Amino acid sequence: MADKEANIYIVDVGASTAECHNGRIESDLEYGMKYVWEKIGLALQANRKGLGLGVIALRHDETKVDLEDVEGYENIAVLKDLGPIEMSHLKDLQKKIVPSSTDFGDALSAMILAVHMIENFTQLKTGKPGKYKQKRVVLVTNGQGPMDGNDLDSLAEKVNELEIELIVVGIDFDDLEYGFKEEDKPSNKRRNEKVLKVLVESCKGGKFATMAEVLESFAEPEVKVPRPYCNYRGRLSLGDYNKYADTAAYIDVVRYFKTHQARPPGASSFVNKTSVSNGEASGQDTEMTDAPDLSAVKNSTTYKIFDPSAPGGKRDINREELSKAYCYGSTAVPISASEENVTKLETVQSFEIIGFIHNDKYDRYLNMGECNITVAQNVNDKAKMALSSLIHALHELDSYAVARIVTKDGKDPQLLVMAPSFENGVEALLDVPLPFAEDVRTHSFPPLDRVITISGATMKKHRNLPNEDLVKSMSDYVDSMDLSTFGTDENGQPTEYMTIEETYMPGLHRINQAIRTRAVQPDKPIEDPPEVLVKWSHPPSELAKKSAPKLQKLVEAADVKKVADKVRGKRTRDQIKPLSGLDVNSLLNSQKPRAARKITMANSIPDFKQLLEATVSSSEILELVTQMAEVIYKMVANTLTDGSFDIVTANMRVLRSQMMDLEMPEIYNDFIRAFKQKLIAGELFENNFASNERELWFRVKSKRLGLIDKEVSEHSDISKEEAAQFYVLSTELPSRAK
Repeated sequence: MADKEANIYIVDVGASTAECHNGRIESDLEYGMKYVWEKIGLALQANRKGLGLGVIALRHDETKVDLEDVEGYENIAVLKDLGPIEMSHLKDLQKKIVPSSTDFGDALSAMILAVHMIENFTQLKTGKPGKYKQKRVVLVTNGQGPMDGNDLDSLAEKVNELEIELIVVGIDFDDLEYGFKEEDKPSNKRRNEKVLKVLVESCKGGKFATMAEVLESFAEPEVKVPRPYCNYRGRLSLGDYNKYADTAAYIDVVRYFKTHQARPPGASSFVNKTSVSNGEASGQDTEMTDAPDLSAVKNSTTYKIFDPSAPGGKRDINREELSKAYCYGSTAVPISASEENVTKLETVQSFEIIGFIHNDKYDRYLNMGECNITVAQNVNDKAKMALSSLIHALHELDSYAVARIVTKDGKDPQLLVMAPSFENGVEALLDVPLPFAEDVRTHSFPPLDRVITISGATMKKHRNLPNEDLVKSMSDYVDSMDLSTFGTDENGQPTEYMTIEETYMPGLHRINQAIRTRAVQPDKPIEDPPEVLVKWSHPPSELAKKSAPKLQKLVEAADVKKVADKVRGKRTRDQIKPLSGLDVNSLLNSQKPRAARKITMANSIPDFKQLLEATVSSSEILELVTQMAEVIYKMVANTLTDGSFDIVTANMRVLRSQMMDLEMPEIYNDFIRAFKQKLIAGELFENNFASNERELWFRVKSKRLGLIDKEVSEHSDISKEEAAQFYVLSTELPSRAK
């Protein structure tokens, strides 16, 4: 298979790797394993069967090699044989990769062993090496162990023969191009660096890098390029060649995906087995191979219908008894399975051009989906010539072709617009889906540069239209924020700042980063997203500073003013001002001492409103509400006839509306809860008549004086369902039935 890979990572675990160097607080092994864990995490996330991965430990306490003669391979251990990687292997490696107690072990011998393992793994039954897309040996070392450099030529020759890519990643290795050099380097490490560099230079495609550069490169996300996928293979026709063989034509073509939207991986739901009380139920769940303590969550859906004869007024039914219905406005229209078959088009596989359109007549907003590419069949010279003629004709006439495609029998048809392409020397047709007439929604919007009055007159100057100064200020500010020439190329010339190739999807790569971190190192916190992902979320600071004067002029031209924050406890409704301009309420309130401001039974509503106008703090509002509540309770206690409930509900309505105006619904909600509790407990009426209590609650419910929910006030934390349930009065009211 062309997409198979065989990668072996050689990890140096010598005793010296437990030390910290160059101001780091982590050991050399921990520093180097960042690279290895990231690569293993990417391999696990790819989940490809053809991806083989092996791990060899260098300078290990033990010797574990599958060779007849282990002489020369001492202190080298194969921690994982070359093959597919799974989570169980990862957990095993995390336990085994720890600093050893020895510094003996030859890195070149470890590389010879890795090459031998790849050669055996990639051979087919014929004895010849198989076709692998990638064969790679990666050495991660701090270069402080003994190394025999006498047999470099034979090793390089074998690496080149098997077309293996040899990569050496050194911890604190010198790299003048990157700009790193370790001071006071031990002599043996300096010598080992030279030996490894000579070996890499002798190998075709060999790479030599310092660990700091490699870890820095991980900040840039790895873009996955999917394999070409053919979604149509057949004829592209111009006219009906079955009926009109003399005038119609067809070309044998193949259609592939050109672009495909990348989506973040989906999550599955699992539950701990220990939390399942019924052992039989948990045994029916599908277990995860690498997570024996988890079981998959199963979804169960029940369907209920209204049935007055059933307990509770509802009964369960099976899904098979349901009918499929479609929404038509607010009405559900049922359609049976036999009737639904009539709506399905009986289509056959086809790809036909139904017309042409000039470039200028096509609106780009009509593009409906992902791009595909159509090329001639590979071994058909006649088709290549015919398709090339069509592509050149479209290009010379500045036109597009409109086509109808059915990829498989029974599939829904699609309309396509096809454009000629000559990218990378390949002549092809690029297509995107078009909407059908039913998919197009036409909306009319008023013009932005003029105002049309009801009489039909056109006004160029209006309070809703920008003036010339504002238009010019906005234009200058937009020009000052131009990104098309803000970047610089290799030669220092102005170039585009934000290119498509450097623009990544933050959500996709951030989720993948979080999954890898949590899988490889569960106890480690997820690091902040790399700068390359959030770089485009804010404008460049230099450009923003440069355009600041233009922005200030725009603010002045637009007369931008800061809107004061909303203050709770202040009224949101506009107060009615008398024509005389005299504030009567403030005069009345000022004539009363603050201590004498009380709500009276005879004049409760005016007193409450006037005193609220003079409040300056939340504590004073709460004190007035407490007084109003006591007045309401006294009114209920003095009620003797049903008709007198109106004055009680009127006071409650005023209390509710005032708290909504002040954006303090929680105060009224506390009052109405206490009101209901006192009503149920029989504490409101002196004679404790249940009939009066039920009648009063009926009045409260009919006038909608219950809890203030979120839909009524955005400052409330009560849901609509909770507010509706609050009106239900249980049978806890005292009963006089005998």
